[in-house]
Amino acid sequence: MNLKLELLKFCSTILNVAFMALGLSVSGCAVWILFGQSNFLRVISSEELRVVVFGLLLTGVVVITVSVLGCVGVNRESRFMLLVYAGFLIVLVLGQLFITLLLLINRGKLSRSLEEAVDQTISEYGGISAHSTLMDDVQLYGHCCGLTGPADWLENSFIQTLNMTNSTILPCSCFQWFRQSGDSPWCSEGRSLTPPLIGMGNQTFLQGCSQVLGDWLQENIVTVVAMDFSLVFIQLFQFIITVYLYQTFARKEASEKLTEPNDHDNLCHSTNEEEDYREQRYTHTVNPDWD
Repeated sequence: MNLKLELLKFCSTILNVAFMALGLSVSGCAVWILFGQSNFLRVISSEELRVVVFGLLLTGVVVITVSVLGCVGVNRESRFMLLVYAGFLIVLVLGQLFITLLLLINRGKLSRSLEEAVDQTISEYGGISAHSTLMDDVQLYGHCCGLTGPADWLENSFIQTLNMTNSTILPCSCFQWFRQSGDSPWCSEGRSLTPPLIGMGNQTFLQGCSQVLGDWLQENIVTVVAMDFSLVFIQLFQFIITVYLYQTFARKEASEKLTEPNDHDNLCHSTNEEEDYREQRYTHTVNPDWD
């Protein structure tokens, strides 16, 4: 029994450590989405995304708390704490399945919200802002321009003031090679047309960023779903081990209660034997001829 108990404790500790690491990862993803300046998920105005993000953050915090509870319960061999721990595991599994299902169902809405956020960024692009910098990063590293193509930049408020009928002026990030002028983010394939000064660029990216952003969103969704299912998989093993630990603790307590009276009887028996021996020694000393 002791060997089985130590093995179950070891397995439970290993799973709780892995459980806590995944919980920290889930919380980190939620914090990155909520407060990160370099991701488009932060600019998506979607209630579904907020529900998913806050659900992930809450799940991560609860996972860390439950892991600590499980470790303490196992080390103290407390059956009550194990029952509470098992109950939290069931609630967590149901909550994670709900969040994962919500994320998968609203994949299309998130994609449309992302495209709307990009359209708004293109329209307001030009100043120094996190959204403009993010758009430049997407175009530079994705080798793309606009959402569907360079013509999308005709919707930009600055370009519209120039009364342009074609996309002669584009963000410098739309070119494979460019040389900016001053602090202006704009470049042209020709000479500067109007103040502020516009840099020079050539070899425009003709592909739109829609596919690049779609792949990026898909990768993030797959990452979150994979972490959720990993947590569920670990929790199922934890639940099984917790049940075995609970049963083993119960048998250990019952065994200890059974051995306690036997020890008391043996102690009484030994005491009686010692008293009889002392009486015999005393009798022998007082009346040595009795032998």
